[in-house]
Amino acid sequence: MRSEELSAREAHFSYDIDKIARLREGCKKVSIIGQPRAMSALEMGMNVNAKGYNIYLSGEDGTGRHTAVREIARKISSKRQVLDLLYAYNFKRPQSPFLISLPASCGWRFDFAMKKVSAFVSDKRWDEALSSLASLSEIREAVGANALFEQYLAQVSEALRARVSEPEKYLVNLICDNQGKEDCPFVEEYHPTHINLFGQIGNSEEAGDYAHLRLTSGSILDAAGGFFVVRADKVLSQEGLWDSLKLYAESSSFIIRKADGKDASFIRPVTSFVPTKIILIGSDELYDKLCETDDEFLRLFKVSAEFDFAMPASDENISGTIAYLLDITAKNNLKPVNNAAICELLVYSSWYAEMRDELTTKLSFLGDLLSEANYIADRKGLSEIDASCIRTAMEERDFANGLTEDRINQEIKNGEMVISLEGTKVGVLNGLAVMDRGLASFGTPTVISVSVAPGSEGIVNIEHEAGLSGEIHDKGLLILEGYLRKQYARTFPLSVYAGICFEQSYAEVDGDSASSAELFALLSAIGEIPVRQDIAVTGSVNQLGDIQPVGGINEKIEGFFAICEIMGLTGHQGVIIPRQNIKTLILTDKVLKAIEQHKFHIYPISTIDEGMEILTLRQSGIRNVKGNFPPDTINHIIENRLKKLYELSKPN
Repeated sequence: MRSEELSAREAHFSYDIDKIARLREGCKKVSIIGQPRAMSALEMGMNVNAKGYNIYLSGEDGTGRHTAVREIARKISSKRQVLDLLYAYNFKRPQSPFLISLPASCGWRFDFAMKKVSAFVSDKRWDEALSSLASLSEIREAVGANALFEQYLAQVSEALRARVSEPEKYLVNLICDNQGKEDCPFVEEYHPTHINLFGQIGNSEEAGDYAHLRLTSGSILDAAGGFFVVRADKVLSQEGLWDSLKLYAESSSFIIRKADGKDASFIRPVTSFVPTKIILIGSDELYDKLCETDDEFLRLFKVSAEFDFAMPASDENISGTIAYLLDITAKNNLKPVNNAAICELLVYSSWYAEMRDELTTKLSFLGDLLSEANYIADRKGLSEIDASCIRTAMEERDFANGLTEDRINQEIKNGEMVISLEGTKVGVLNGLAVMDRGLASFGTPTVISVSVAPGSEGIVNIEHEAGLSGEIHDKGLLILEGYLRKQYARTFPLSVYAGICFEQSYAEVDGDSASSAELFALLSAIGEIPVRQDIAVTGSVNQLGDIQPVGGINEKIEGFFAICEIMGLTGHQGVIIPRQNIKTLILTDKVLKAIEQHKFHIYPISTIDEGMEILTLRQSGIRNVKGNFPPDTINHIIENRLKKLYELSKPN
């Protein structure tokens, strides 16, 4: 049953340079690559003008969300009506001025007309003022059905007949003037506050006490009739702003506060619905949280467009990625990039996506690496960016971000962190963990130890008892107990105390990627069977003993290889990984060379039994027709040991 180790050919991954050269010849730049699902939802949401069809755009930074919104808005902005916005005096409720939306070019004409009316009022020429108001038929016809506009005109007519003699009341405050513009506005707000979105009450001396003349515009008002884009997390970080944004999305209603913030008074304009498309950009986690905790969210943001972090490595997507890289090269005046360098960039793209047959959609990350490689080419005095420049740029990134990793490796070398890389031990195994710091991540070995005794406590998670275990890790340990019952305790109760610990670990442990390593250590401790210390293990496991894939596989392998290289390669060291993770392997040249020279080994497995055979160099054993394991096999020894623990646990 023993699993075969991975060959150097299977471990190697690269892109065919001839294929890349062919795709490069015919590549054409496209704005968004590899996001058909998100683009379909986004286009639908931005084109549908029904109420509530605002959009939440989720995904990771760098996947092209902002670019996609801008691109679609550019295509359809001429299809939406361009609006002017103005504040006007409310003769019935002076502290609630009208906010009136008019078709573009009507705003300045109406502003001019009301200045004439105001001038007539100033001169007490009431008949001429009424006549001027009556001559607005052309503007009224252009405006069309607008109940709020007609309500305001009726109030003006009534005020003129009542000889209301304050000319400022007849003036309007044109806050959004889009005359001559054919495309609706597209506004991105990078610093959302209540004042920045909705405007403020100014302190203009010319406006006096007339609130409607002192009000200023805000970014969401500037976007009237068009598109308003803002980051969801920034909105939620401002007290009360999320509720204000929802109120505006619902009815275009809002309140305006004084600029100094000292006066608690506010103004609530009387508005009609303004068809502004609100687009929130945020994370998947925040979207899920809003869905669960806010009853109004899904009614007001009916469209969810989710940008994926990876895309299939199809010819179309490879061609699009190449076109993006060539465009970055031209825009930033970088040195020419040759096909070998493009192959390296594509390999990095697949590495970032953690899948050989996928590419990352975070194209800006590739652009950053290309810029760094251009610096390397300059330093080397090269006329073009070649593959060595890309590799050097990645190596220098690792060096710049590798201080924590180097310190951990030095502690292992000095013996401050106790880890064995040779020989065998009972109940002790080297697991693998990934540590993150900013954009950098690296793998490091972590010692897992298990102690076993008669008892009824079951598996005790020492990390959990110390408050250092996450929920997923807790679940993983409960699965181990299920495996013991399914595999061994078929005819007798499971009576055992097993304490599992991550040695010299003082931070929270979470995830289930170490569950197979914990199970191997547990089985070793139960059966008192020594396991190899020169083999590190990663992989999740289910109750049936099937090994499941995990993330960060390349960092884990390279991290263990690095410490083996520091301590001295013996030719026997290696890593056990889930078989499904073969398609995620994208290893460095140094690791590949060691595999080729048989100095380092990778063992893909599918079951716990396969892994135990590699770690113990013994047969696991399969139950015969009578349901018994063959004598002197791993499973036979473990089952007998569990029976003895049960006997010892019985009360006298």
